[in-house]
Amino acid sequence: MKLPHPIPYQGSKRNIAKFILPFFPRQMETLIEPFAGSAAISIAAACAGKASRFHLNDINKPLMTLWRSIINHPEEIADGYERLWVEQQGRERRYYDQIRDLFNKTQEPQYLFYLLARCVKASIRYNAKGEFNQSPDNRRLGRNPDQMKEDIFAVSNLFHGRAKITSVDYRDVIDSATKDDLVYMDPPYQGVCGTDDPRYYSNGVKFEEFILALESLVRRRISFVLSYDGRTGTKTYGKQLPRELGLGRIEINAGRSTQLTLLGKSENTFEAIYLSSDLMNRLEITEKELARQVGSKAIQLAFA
Repeated sequence: MKLPHPIPYQGSKRNIAKFILPFFPRQMETLIEPFAGSAAISIAAACAGKASRFHLNDINKPLMTLWRSIINHPEEIADGYERLWVEQQGRERRYYDQIRDLFNKTQEPQYLFYLLARCVKASIRYNAKGEFNQSPDNRRLGRNPDQMKEDIFAVSNLFHGRAKITSVDYRDVIDSATKDDLVYMDPPYQGVCGTDDPRYYSNGVKFEEFILALESLVRRRISFVLSYDGRTGTKTYGKQLPRELGLGRIEINAGRSTQLTLLGKSENTFEAIYLSSDLMNRLEITEKELARQVGSKAIQLAFA
C-alpha cells in the first residue's frame, strides 16, 4: 500500500514504518508524536487503523502551522503550492531565493511547503537568527502539483477531526499521555546532532533531560516506542540508554547508507528502536515469541 507523504523530510521514518508498526498495540486511544516532523509514523498508523486520535507536535512552529493547513485547509494549501510551482518556471534559482526571503519574513505555510519540496535533500537548515537558509536542489523543480495535491487530500482525510496539532516542548506533550495511549518518539538524532545543530529549529534535546522524561513515562507506566540511536557498519552513534529503564532494544536494517554510498563505500545503516516494558506487557507477548512472529531479516532483537 502506497502511503501519502506530502512533506518530504530528511530523517523521516517513512521507509521503515512497516517495521515499526508491528510493535504498536492493535488499537489505542491516541498516538502521540512529540517530535512529529513529517509525521511518517502517524500517517502509517492512521492508514493501518491503529489509533482513534493523533497528537502531532513539533517545536518547529511554522512546520506545525503547515500541518494545520494540510489537515484543515487542503484545497488552499494545494492551490498555493501549485501557484508557486508554476511561477518558478524559467527562473527557478532566483525564485527560490525570493520565496525563502518571503518565508523568513512572513512564516506563511505555503512558502515553507514550497521550500521543503525544493531544498537540498529535503533537509531543513536554519541560521543563528532562526531563519531558513538551506539552498535549493537545482536538479529538480519539486514535486508535481497534481501528485502533491493527491497526497495532501489523502492525509487530510486521514487526520481531519482526529488530530491535535501543537508546537510546544516535548515534555509538555508526554505529560498528557495516559495508559490508553502510545507515545512514539523520534527526537533529533542524538548520535549526530549537537544541541545547536543547524538542522533543527531550536536547541536540541539534552540527553540528561530526556532520560528524566523517559523515567517519568516508565514510572507512570505509559507505553512508548523510541527511535534513538544506531550504527553504520562498525560505527555506532549516540549514548546508550540506561539499562535501569528496562527497555527492549531492536535494530532495524534501514538499508544502504546514502552518505557512504556517495563516498564510494557500501555499508548498511541500522536504526535502533526501544520498547517500554509496559508496551511489551500490553502486547501480551514474550521477547522470544516476538522474535519468532516478526520473522524478518530486517529486524534484529537485542533486548536489555
